Amino acid sequence: MKKLLTLSIAIIAVSALSASAADAKANYESNCAKCHGADGKGQTKMGQKLGVKDYTDAKVQADLKDDAAIKAIKEGLKDKDGKTLMKPAEGMSDDDIKALVAYMRTFKK
Repeated sequence: MKKLLTLSIAIIAVSALSASAADAKANYESNCAKCHGADGKGQTKMGQKLGVKDYTDAKVQADLKDDAAIKAIKEGLKDKDGKTLMKPAEGMSDDDIKALVAYMRTFKK
């Protein structure tokens, strides 16, 4: 009986993680890919215009701290003149945002 319970808990945990990863990918595709590109390279028309970073670059990933990424997603980004570069995410929980940052980390090569 203990083995069955342990196995059930493990299956539920894996399902939850898979759902979270799928949700993060969907959030990225609907909220971020327009500028950052589906592959995270930022080689979109808007991404090039705004000078977004290439998240496949290991150095870019190393320089970007999770706290800074989370803050940028929550609050958006402005340039030195106050012009909006990135709007804040709307309708995402803290867990959604953390999952989004974790998904973005998968682009690193």
